[in-house]
Parts: sequence; structure tokens; C-alpha cells
Amino acid sequence: MAAIRIERLNGAGLLERLDDLARLRITVFRDWPYLYEGDLDYERQYLQRYAAASTGTIVVALDGAQVVGAATALALAEEAEYVQAPFLAAGIDLAPIFYFGESVLLKQYRGHGIGVGFFNQREAAARQFGKRYCCFCGVQRPDNHPLKPADYVPLDGFWGKRGYARRPDLVAGFSWTDIGETAQSTKPMVYWMRDLTA
Repeated sequence: MAAIRIERLNGAGLLERLDDLARLRITVFRDWPYLYEGDLDYERQYLQRYAAASTGTIVVALDGAQVVGAATALALAEEAEYVQAPFLAAGIDLAPIFYFGESVLLKQYRGHGIGVGFFNQREAAARQFGKRYCCFCGVQRPDNHPLKPADYVPLDGFWGKRGYARRPDLVAGFSWTDIGETAQSTKPMVYWMRDLTA
């Protein structure tokens, strides 16, 4: 894994990698716990928001010229309303918060510190943009879901070690089409937060 490069993209650099990033998201999110039936056109549209946002940031892991992982971030105030909704309902100011959209990495590259690099780069971007807090959310699936792998280990421990605390009081509803579904359904997404000054 010594040859893996981690780079931060925005603007034009992000747009150049748009299709690579879209295909990567579709590939990784097909697996548990997201079970996402991806759509390339939607992915392109989704990722273009990060290129257009003034704080839009995508961190990529490169094996040679191949994009093998990516993580997204931008100011929560620039995110979609459904992402902001739990904070607004709780009366929490969006201005000091940086939102991590997702972190995706091909299976064979996991366990080598790339995920740590993604967090480091996005937290550095948050500080660069003058944000005090970082947050992200994770999908909550039923423990008895028929597609849950027997050996699945959630990332809660990893997130906790990085200083993120689960916020069960902040839950959003994200909609997408699961594998095997014919229409979108809404999934609960629970937030995790970190105070960068703590």
C-alpha cells in the first residue's frame, strides 16, 4: 500500500474525475449496509454539487492512475435541506459545521490506514474553511435484516477513536433504491459529531 497516494480535489480537478468517482460510489455502496442500486447519471449530478460548492472537497486514494477510494465533504450550510433538517429542527447553527458526505474504498485496500487519511484530509479542510465541528451520518439497518453478513463489524469503534460521538438525537431520512427494490425507500441516518477544538 506504500504506492497509494491520497490527494484532495475540488473544482476542475474534481470534475475531471467525475465518472471514476461515480462508478466507485456505485460499486462500494452495493455492499452492506447501504445495498444501493446505483445510477450513473444520478451519481454525476450528485458529485457535481461538490465541484460547485465554495467549500466542496473530495479526497481521493489513487493506485497509480486508478481511483480506489474517495471521501467527500463540504460546509453543512451548503448541503441539501434533507441533510440539514435534523440540525435545523434542533435549533443548531449550521455555520460552524463541516459535513462529511461519504467515505468509499474498494475492499482490497481496506485496513491499511487509508480511511484515517480520509478523515485527516477532511478535518484539515474543515479547519481551512474555519469550521469548528465535523459531522457525518451512517445508515441504521435492523439487526435481523436478511442481507446482513454474519461477520459484519460496524465502524462505530473506529469513529469513536477519532473523537466522534454518536448523536441519536440527530437523525435524517435519506432515500435510495435498495438492491431488489423497484422504488426508493427512506432509511434513518444517525449523525456523529466531533468538536475539532476539544
